[in-house]
Amino acid sequence: MAQPARKVPTKVPNKIPTKVPTKAHPKTAPSKLKTPRSKATTSLSVHVTAKDFEPLGYAKSLIRAIPDFPIPGILFRDITPVLANARAFHAVIDAFVSRFIGEGLDAIVAIESRGFIFGAALAARLNVSFVPVRRPGKLPAATDRVEYSLEYGVAKLEMHKDALPRGARVIVIDDLLATGGTAQATGKLVAKRGAEVVAYAFVIELDALNGRRVFNGVPVVSLIHF
Repeated sequence: MAQPARKVPTKVPNKIPTKVPTKAHPKTAPSKLKTPRSKATTSLSVHVTAKDFEPLGYAKSLIRAIPDFPIPGILFRDITPVLANARAFHAVIDAFVSRFIGEGLDAIVAIESRGFIFGAALAARLNVSFVPVRRPGKLPAATDRVEYSLEYGVAKLEMHKDALPRGARVIVIDDLLATGGTAQATGKLVAKRGAEVVAYAFVIELDALNGRRVFNGVPVVSLIHF
Protein backbone atom coordinates (compact mmCIF):
# COMPACT_ATOMS: atom_id res chain seq x y z
CA MET A 1 0.00 0.00 0.00
CA ALA A 2 1.43 3.42 -1.05
CA GLN A 3 2.56 5.73 1.70
CA PRO A 4 0.83 9.12 1.79
CA ALA A 5 2.98 12.07 0.50
CA ARG A 6 4.71 14.07 3.22
CA LYS A 7 3.62 17.66 3.56
CA VAL A 8 6.46 20.13 2.83
CA PRO A 9 6.30 23.28 4.99
CA THR A 10 5.98 26.47 2.92
CA LYS A 11 6.76 28.99 5.64
CA VAL A 12 10.36 30.28 5.49
CA PRO A 13 11.96 30.87 8.86
CA ASN A 14 12.40 34.57 9.58
CA LYS A 15 15.57 34.18 11.59
CA ILE A 16 17.90 34.89 8.60
CA PRO A 17 19.36 38.39 9.06
CA THR A 18 18.44 40.75 6.19
CA LYS A 19 20.52 43.78 7.23
CA VAL A 20 24.10 43.65 5.95
CA PRO A 21 26.62 45.25 8.29
CA THR A 22 28.06 48.47 6.84
CA LYS A 23 31.11 48.69 9.03
CA ALA A 24 34.17 47.75 6.95
CA HIS A 25 36.99 45.64 8.16
CA PRO A 26 39.68 47.77 9.79
CA LYS A 27 42.25 46.75 7.15
CA THR A 28 40.02 47.72 4.24
CA ALA A 29 38.35 50.80 5.65
CA PRO A 30 38.93 53.92 3.56
CA SER A 31 41.45 56.32 5.01
CA LYS A 32 40.20 59.65 6.26
CA LEU A 33 43.59 61.27 5.71
CA LYS A 34 43.70 63.96 3.04
CA THR A 35 46.01 63.37 0.08
CA PRO A 36 48.80 65.96 0.22
CA ARG A 37 49.15 68.30 -2.76
CA SER A 38 52.14 67.59 -4.93
CA LYS A 39 55.22 69.69 -4.33
CA ALA A 40 55.42 70.58 -8.03
CA THR A 41 51.93 72.08 -8.03
CA THR A 42 52.58 74.04 -4.86
CA SER A 43 55.95 75.29 -6.09
CA LEU A 44 54.56 76.36 -9.48
CA SER A 45 51.72 78.37 -7.94
CA VAL A 46 54.02 80.20 -5.54
CA HIS A 47 57.21 80.83 -7.48
CA VAL A 48 56.11 81.88 -10.97
CA THR A 49 58.02 85.00 -12.02
CA ALA A 50 58.13 87.24 -15.07
CA LYS A 51 61.05 85.37 -16.63
CA ASP A 52 58.98 82.16 -16.66
CA PHE A 53 56.96 83.74 -19.47
CA GLU A 54 60.10 84.33 -21.60
CA PRO A 55 61.47 80.83 -22.16
CA LEU A 56 64.95 81.69 -23.44
CA GLY A 57 65.35 84.25 -20.67
CA TYR A 58 64.59 81.50 -18.21
CA ALA A 59 67.14 79.20 -19.86
CA LYS A 60 69.76 81.97 -19.78
CA SER A 61 69.20 82.50 -16.07
CA LEU A 62 70.25 78.88 -15.42
CA ILE A 63 73.64 79.08 -17.20
CA ARG A 64 76.47 79.20 -14.69
CA ALA A 65 79.68 81.21 -15.07
CA ILE A 66 82.69 79.20 -13.84
CA PRO A 67 85.90 81.26 -13.57
CA ASP A 68 89.32 79.83 -14.49
CA PHE A 69 87.97 76.72 -16.20
CA PRO A 70 89.37 74.77 -17.97
CA ILE A 71 92.47 76.99 -17.64
CA PRO A 72 93.17 80.20 -15.69
CA GLY A 73 91.71 83.31 -17.28
CA ILE A 74 88.77 81.56 -18.96
CA LEU A 75 85.19 82.22 -17.84
CA PHE A 76 83.36 79.00 -18.69
CA ARG A 77 79.62 79.06 -19.47
CA ASP A 78 78.17 75.89 -17.99
CA ILE A 79 75.01 74.63 -19.71
CA THR A 80 74.44 71.57 -17.52
CA PRO A 81 71.75 73.30 -15.41
CA VAL A 82 69.81 73.93 -18.64
CA LEU A 83 70.02 70.25 -19.51
CA ALA A 84 68.86 69.31 -16.01
CA ASN A 85 65.76 71.49 -16.32
CA ALA A 86 63.15 70.02 -18.67
CA ARG A 87 61.42 73.35 -19.28
CA ALA A 88 64.65 75.14 -20.18
CA PHE A 89 65.90 72.33 -22.42
CA HIS A 90 62.56 72.25 -24.25
CA ALA A 91 62.71 76.03 -24.69
CA VAL A 92 66.10 75.79 -26.40
CA ILE A 93 65.09 72.98 -28.76
CA ASP A 94 61.73 74.64 -29.51
CA ALA A 95 63.51 77.86 -30.48
CA PHE A 96 65.76 76.03 -32.93
CA VAL A 97 62.81 74.10 -34.37
CA SER A 98 60.77 77.26 -34.95
CA ARG A 99 63.72 78.82 -36.81
CA PHE A 100 64.62 75.87 -39.04
CA ILE A 101 61.38 74.02 -39.70
CA GLY A 102 60.41 74.31 -43.35
CA GLU A 103 63.99 74.95 -44.52
CA GLY A 104 64.18 71.69 -46.45
CA LEU A 105 67.03 70.31 -44.36
CA ASP A 106 68.60 66.90 -44.83
CA ALA A 107 70.83 66.64 -41.77
CA ILE A 108 72.06 68.20 -38.54
CA VAL A 109 75.86 68.10 -38.30
CA ALA A 110 76.90 68.32 -34.64
CA ILE A 111 80.31 69.03 -33.13
CA GLU A 112 81.77 66.85 -30.37
CA SER A 113 80.73 66.75 -27.67
CA ARG A 114 78.12 69.14 -26.28
CA GLY A 115 76.87 69.80 -29.78
CA PHE A 116 75.68 66.19 -29.85
CA ILE A 117 73.16 66.89 -27.08
CA PHE A 118 71.36 69.65 -28.94
CA GLY A 119 71.98 68.28 -32.42
CA ALA A 120 70.44 64.88 -31.76
CA ALA A 121 67.34 66.39 -30.16
CA LEU A 122 66.92 68.87 -33.01
CA ALA A 123 67.40 66.20 -35.70
CA ALA A 124 64.71 64.05 -34.07
CA ARG A 125 62.28 66.96 -33.94
CA LEU A 126 62.93 67.97 -37.57
CA ASN A 127 62.91 64.35 -38.77
CA VAL A 128 66.32 64.62 -40.46
CA SER A 129 69.63 62.77 -40.20
CA PHE A 130 72.09 63.31 -37.36
CA VAL A 131 75.79 63.44 -38.30
CA PRO A 132 78.49 63.52 -35.61
CA VAL A 133 81.80 65.31 -36.15
CA ARG A 134 84.48 63.91 -33.84
CA ARG A 135 88.12 64.10 -32.80
CA PRO A 136 90.52 61.81 -34.70
CA GLY A 137 90.27 58.11 -33.97
CA LYS A 138 86.67 58.16 -32.70
CA LEU A 139 84.81 57.20 -35.89
CA PRO A 140 85.19 53.60 -37.12
CA ALA A 141 84.71 53.86 -40.90
CA ALA A 142 86.52 55.87 -43.58
CA THR A 143 86.62 59.58 -42.74
CA ASP A 144 87.47 63.00 -44.10
CA ARG A 145 89.77 65.04 -41.89
CA VAL A 146 90.37 68.76 -41.48
CA GLU A 147 92.97 70.66 -39.44
CA TYR A 148 92.44 74.09 -37.96
CA SER A 149 94.41 76.49 -35.83
CA LEU A 150 93.83 77.21 -32.16
CA GLU A 151 95.42 79.81 -29.92
CA TYR A 152 97.74 77.12 -28.52
CA GLY A 153 98.29 74.83 -31.52
CA VAL A 154 96.50 72.78 -34.18
CA ALA A 155 93.37 70.65 -33.77
CA LYS A 156 91.72 68.09 -36.07
CA LEU A 157 88.18 66.95 -36.76
CA GLU A 158 86.78 64.00 -38.72
CA MET A 159 83.48 63.03 -40.33
CA HIS A 160 82.47 59.80 -42.05
CA LYS A 161 82.83 59.97 -45.83
CA ASP A 162 79.38 58.46 -46.32
CA ALA A 163 77.61 60.68 -43.78
CA LEU A 164 76.22 63.19 -46.29
CA PRO A 165 75.07 62.85 -49.90
CA ARG A 166 76.15 65.47 -52.40
CA GLY A 167 73.82 68.47 -52.38
CA ALA A 168 72.54 67.83 -48.84
CA ARG A 169 71.35 70.90 -46.93
CA VAL A 170 72.63 70.90 -43.36
CA ILE A 171 72.83 72.88 -40.14
CA VAL A 172 76.10 72.85 -38.20
CA ILE A 173 75.37 73.04 -34.47
CA ASP A 174 77.37 73.43 -31.27
CA ASP A 175 76.68 74.65 -27.75
CA LEU A 176 78.79 77.82 -27.90
CA LEU A 177 80.26 80.22 -30.44
CA ALA A 178 83.52 81.84 -29.31
CA THR A 179 86.10 82.47 -32.03
CA GLY A 180 84.32 80.22 -34.52
CA GLY A 181 87.30 78.10 -35.55
CA THR A 182 85.80 74.70 -34.71
CA ALA A 183 82.50 75.39 -36.47
CA GLN A 184 84.31 76.83 -39.48
CA ALA A 185 86.41 73.66 -39.74
CA THR A 186 83.23 71.57 -39.55
CA GLY A 187 81.83 73.58 -42.45
CA LYS A 188 84.91 72.57 -44.48
CA LEU A 189 84.17 68.91 -43.76
CA VAL A 190 80.64 69.41 -45.04
CA ALA A 191 81.97 71.08 -48.20
CA LYS A 192 84.30 68.11 -48.84
CA ARG A 193 81.17 65.96 -49.33
CA GLY A 194 79.60 68.48 -51.72
CA ALA A 195 76.92 69.43 -49.19
CA GLU A 196 75.73 72.92 -48.22
CA VAL A 197 75.76 74.59 -44.80
CA VAL A 198 72.44 76.44 -44.63
CA ALA A 199 73.25 77.99 -41.23
CA TYR A 200 75.43 77.68 -38.14
CA ALA A 201 73.47 77.29 -34.90
CA PHE A 202 74.62 77.86 -31.32
CA VAL A 203 72.91 77.92 -27.96
CA ILE A 204 75.30 80.61 -26.67
CA GLU A 205 77.32 83.29 -28.45
CA LEU A 206 80.08 85.34 -26.82
CA ASP A 207 79.48 88.62 -28.63
CA ALA A 208 82.77 90.28 -27.68
CA LEU A 209 84.76 87.68 -29.64
CA ASN A 210 82.81 88.30 -32.88
CA GLY A 211 83.17 84.68 -33.95
CA ARG A 212 80.46 84.95 -36.60
CA ARG A 213 82.79 86.96 -38.83
CA VAL A 214 84.56 83.76 -39.97
CA PHE A 215 81.49 82.25 -41.67
CA ASN A 216 81.60 84.43 -44.79
CA GLY A 217 77.98 85.52 -44.80
CA VAL A 218 76.39 82.15 -43.95
CA PRO A 219 73.55 82.81 -41.47
CA VAL A 220 74.36 82.37 -37.77
CA VAL A 221 71.56 81.59 -35.31
CA SER A 222 72.48 82.08 -31.66
CA LEU A 223 69.80 81.88 -29.00
CA ILE A 224 71.52 83.35 -25.94
CA HIS A 225 74.09 86.13 -25.92
CA PHE A 226 76.72 87.10 -23.36
